[in-house]
Amino acid sequence: MNDIPLSALFAVLLVLIVCSAFFSGSETGLMSMNRYRLRHRAKAGHRGALRASKLLERPDRLIGLILLGNNFVNILASSLGTVIGIRLLGDEAGIAAAALVLTLALLIFGEVAPKTLAALHPERVAYPAALVLTLLLKLLYPIVWAVNGLVNLLLKPLGVTSVDPSLQSLSAEELRTVVLEAAVMIPKRHQKMLLSILDLEEITVDDIMVPRNEIEGIDWEDDWKDIIAQLTRSQYTRLLVYRGDINHVLGFLHLRRVANLLTSKSELQREDLQGLIREPYFIPQGTPLNTQLLNFQQQHRRYGLVVDEYGEFMGLVTLEDILEEIVGEFTTDPLALTRKVIQQQDGGYLVDGSISIRTLNRTLNWQLPLTGPKTLNGLIMEYLETIPEPGTQLLLEDHPVEIVKTSGNRVRTVLIRPCVTTTEPEQT
Repeated sequence: MNDIPLSALFAVLLVLIVCSAFFSGSETGLMSMNRYRLRHRAKAGHRGALRASKLLERPDRLIGLILLGNNFVNILASSLGTVIGIRLLGDEAGIAAAALVLTLALLIFGEVAPKTLAALHPERVAYPAALVLTLLLKLLYPIVWAVNGLVNLLLKPLGVTSVDPSLQSLSAEELRTVVLEAAVMIPKRHQKMLLSILDLEEITVDDIMVPRNEIEGIDWEDDWKDIIAQLTRSQYTRLLVYRGDINHVLGFLHLRRVANLLTSKSELQREDLQGLIREPYFIPQGTPLNTQLLNFQQQHRRYGLVVDEYGEFMGLVTLEDILEEIVGEFTTDPLALTRKVIQQQDGGYLVDGSISIRTLNRTLNWQLPLTGPKTLNGLIMEYLETIPEPGTQLLLEDHPVEIVKTSGNRVRTVLIRPCVTTTEPEQT
């Protein structure tokens, strides 16, 4: 090697450092790529994405190839640098100088700089590198296969496999993190909808149902004239039909069908109306909303009755209620969505005690607790541990609350204001 000019040795050393930078940058670039974007581009036919995706299917082979090439060029560069140092400075000084200079050169130009570039712009590095690595893998496959076989054999007792970890499924919380981190690329409204879809697994029909005491129904044992009058003045499109007691449900009556029947007949008879009653669809208490949404689709239903473990009727859930949990209320004015929330001139809100906590939070963008009681009335009575009298005041989750009206064993109306700065609960 003494016959080779120093200029040629320096040229070869420079090429080896460039090769070291290539292998280091390729490893970081391929491992730092967004796997979801990579799969999307691969499905779209992007050649670089297809090559990179193919390499990442077996990360053990990819890493083995990169480390094989990187270690080879680094060791060769160290040997060549030592030869150059000895020729320039002698044995001892040349070896020391070569070790120092090559350490800095490989660290800066062969490791830190290319890996930083690849981490910041993985696609710009990974796609071109995938072409070269694919050719090298074909050329060096026997060596890579032998090395990976030995490594996998050593790792097998530890329970480590060569399956790509990126192919493992994500949990709901991990998906939530992905959506939140992609906030820049997803419109805020769409991001909120995606998070709401993930929440469907945690929300049950009990949280959104209309309680039984608020459901308007027809008692089939009532006088026929009273039933006709009720049908005429009802503001709902569907009415619950029961016999004697609301737990003895016969089904639902769609008023549009009743109107169509009235146009074809001069006088409506009980037998005619009975033929329009659709049998009820029952939903077990505690059913998650994502499950119920699929059940509605499979059963071709839009509404159902929630029942507890004893078969007692608890409330009503509709398909619209579930969709509103995803897209929000179907109205442009959030306070117009319910008559149960009336804004006052002083900034407070006159609220019906039967309103659900979820509806109140969504309407006013508050954060009242959702664990425990489902209604404002239940939340107040749980806090006070008694049925309050009108005029009672308390601080509920930093919201000043005044009981305006009670009826029997429940709170009918409360005056509630936005949060105050103090956190000390008050009660009078």
